[in-house]
Amino acid sequence: MIEDKFLPVCEPSLLGNEAKYVSDAVSTGWISSSGKYVQAFETSFANYCKVEYAVGVCNGTVAIHLALRALDIGPGDEVIIPSFTMISTAFAICYTGAMPVFVDCLPDTWNMDPDAFRKKITSKTKAVIPVHIMGLMCDMDAISNIASEYGIKVIEDAAEAHGAEYKGKRSGSLSEISCFSFFANKNLSTGEGGMCLTHKPELFDKLRYFKNLCFPLDAAREYIHQDIGFNYRLSNLHAAVGLAQVEKADEYKKMRSHNNMLYRKFLKEVSGIQFQKDSDSIYGHVHWMNSIIVDKTKFGKNRDELMAYLKENQIDSRKLFAGMHRQPSLKKYGCDMSGDYAATDFLSENGLYLPSTSNLKEAQIARVSDTIFNFANIKVS
Repeated sequence: MIEDKFLPVCEPSLLGNEAKYVSDAVSTGWISSSGKYVQAFETSFANYCKVEYAVGVCNGTVAIHLALRALDIGPGDEVIIPSFTMISTAFAICYTGAMPVFVDCLPDTWNMDPDAFRKKITSKTKAVIPVHIMGLMCDMDAISNIASEYGIKVIEDAAEAHGAEYKGKRSGSLSEISCFSFFANKNLSTGEGGMCLTHKPELFDKLRYFKNLCFPLDAAREYIHQDIGFNYRLSNLHAAVGLAQVEKADEYKKMRSHNNMLYRKFLKEVSGIQFQKDSDSIYGHVHWMNSIIVDKTKFGKNRDELMAYLKENQIDSRKLFAGMHRQPSLKKYGCDMSGDYAATDFLSENGLYLPSTSNLKEAQIARVSDTIFNFANIKVS
C-alpha cells in the first residue's frame, strides 16, 4: 500500500492471485524456466492480445533483441526507430550489429512520425520498430503501408502499451513480431520479464529456438548446438505473477485510464500544463504514465523547478526520455546523430511523468494536482 506521506512515481499493483500462484510454484519446486505457469502465462497473454503465439523471456530488452534475431537482422542492416523512446530499443539493435536510425516524433501523440520514417529509408533498411509511447498506439496503418511498400519488417515495441488498441485491434497484433516488457512500473508487471508475440508459426519456432541456447526443438536434449543462441528464459516464478496480472488486465487498464481522467480534470485550469493526445475512436490509450509538458511561458516556472517542488512535497516524478540522437553511447557506436528532432527535444526538455500506480486513490491524485496548482501560483520574487 502506498503511504500518504511519500508518493513514488510508480509501484506494481498486486491485487490478484500473485501470492497464491508463486506459493504454488515454490511448494512444488518448479521455480526455474520449467513449470506450468510459463506456458499458462504465455497462452493467457497471447489470448488477451489476440495473437496466436507467445514466447516468454526475461525482460523487454531481450524480447526486442530476440525478435530482431528471429528476423535475421544483423551487421550491415539498418533499423528505423523513434528518437523519443527508451534506450532499450536502440541497444537491442546494437546487440545484433545492425545500425539504429532515428526519426522524430509527432508533437501531439509523441509517437513516430510516419513521414519522417519514409524519408529515412535506404537500401539497408530491413526493419522498423514503432514504439507505442506511454500507452498510445502509433499510426500503424501508415507505418505498415510504408513498410510493405519497401519490403521492411515491422516489430512493435509495445512495452508501454498492454491492452492498448488501434481501430479495435490490440497492441502486439499488428506486426511480424511484437515485444512487451513486464518491468515493475508497467501496467502488467512481473518485476522483470518480457514477451514476444507473433502470428507466424515459423517465427514462433525461431523465437523459442534462439531464446533457449539453440537447443533443438524437436528432439530429446542433446548438447549439440547448431547456432549461437541466448539464455533469455522466463522463470516459472515470474510467470506465476504474470498469469495473475493478466487475469486482472482489464481492471488495471481501467484504473490507469481513470487516473489519467482525474489528472486532466484536476489540472485543466492550470495554465501551461499539456498532456499527450488522449483516446479517440481510433486509438485506445492505456496511459502507462501520466505525463505532462510544462510550458514555462504560461506556467511561469520550468519543468525542473516543478520537479524540485514536487520532491520537496514528498511526491516523486521522472523526466521524459532523452532522445536517442543525444546519447553518447550511440554516437560512439556509429549512429548518425544529425537531423531535425525538434519535437523529441521539446518533450525531453519540458516533460515529466507524475505518480502513475494503477491503484492510486483519488485523494492522492488530488494531492499531486493541488501541489502543482499551488506551485503555479507562487510568485517569483
